[in-house]
Amino acid sequence: MKFLFDDESFSFEALRAAGYATYAGAELGEVIETCLRIPEGDESAWSAQWAKTAERVEGIGKAALNAGHKVSAREALLRASNYYRTADFYRREDPAHDAESARLASASQGTFAQAAALLDVPARPVRIPYEGTTLPGYLFLADDSGDVRPTVIYHGGFDSTLEENYFGLAVGALRRGYHVLTFDGPGQGTALRDQGLHFRPDWEAVVTPVVDFATTCPEIDATQMVLVGTSLGGYFAARAAAFEPRLAACILHDGVYEAHSVFAKLPVAASGGADDVDAKTRWVIDNGQWTFGVESVRELIEASEPYTMENIAQQIDCPTLVLEAENDMFFRGQPEKIYEALSCPKDIISFPANEGGGEHCHEGALALWHQQAFDWLARTV
Repeated sequence: MKFLFDDESFSFEALRAAGYATYAGAELGEVIETCLRIPEGDESAWSAQWAKTAERVEGIGKAALNAGHKVSAREALLRASNYYRTADFYRREDPAHDAESARLASASQGTFAQAAALLDVPARPVRIPYEGTTLPGYLFLADDSGDVRPTVIYHGGFDSTLEENYFGLAVGALRRGYHVLTFDGPGQGTALRDQGLHFRPDWEAVVTPVVDFATTCPEIDATQMVLVGTSLGGYFAARAAAFEPRLAACILHDGVYEAHSVFAKLPVAASGGADDVDAKTRWVIDNGQWTFGVESVRELIEASEPYTMENIAQQIDCPTLVLEAENDMFFRGQPEKIYEALSCPKDIISFPANEGGGEHCHEGALALWHQQAFDWLARTV
């Protein structure tokens, strides 16, 4: 699906940003006007122009807040958070020492925190105990009744942030009466940027402490906890479900059997900022080295080897839904592999391109995949 740009990566990221309009995370006119100011493939302009839009929209939110217009403030601050995240997306050559990257990430977090406090049921920031430290998270409640409800535990993938998780899944779940506990795991968001925690293949070591924490929350029904993972999180969620017996169901958005084959295709000689590879490949290399905590492409390829469900998928007991996108640019073919390997009650739903859901993780089709996934969950759990 080509959206505003010929460049595949720019097109996809613009679609991703625009898609959150479904849940007040973007305004289509703002997205289009921002993209019109960005030349094809110009990553510096991408960052500058998205930041410019984010700052303007944040100003709208602050002015509305000062005037006592709660809904207007919330909506503008939600959009600003998404736009700041988008502005930071390609700044991956040296994010640990990039002051502008840190500023944009902090602005995305800060504007979201302001908006989250303005929700009809204010989000509850949480710190989840994890191996001598904590993981940042939010607990979103479907209402303020105090009723115990089924709960979705949600994490992202290769480049997700805690704040994006609200748009990516939480709103859809809340509207259907689920509570949502979402978090940044190692390699994600502030757990990576501020705490130096990197991806690990044994993701059960991450999810089990999150489940432990969830069972201490009086609003969460400990017998009806559902795990959902997005993108590379499709591997993480599957891996965790194989070792965490307290899950009532699992949704792989989308299914990933193993990650090594994706990284094994990277040119070993390339490095951060290399101009002999396309933008998507360079971004995968830069982001991969940062999130995995390695210093070369060769090390990244080697580090990805343990990320496989081979001889593990059969250990998943809970009902599992595998989602698949026809035109997935990263994990095409992987959903079928994990689906075939599962021995638990299972279903697979494929999203064809001609219905709008064919892009990686169905970007641009939030309402469509949420409808399918949550309807399946209602039938199953």
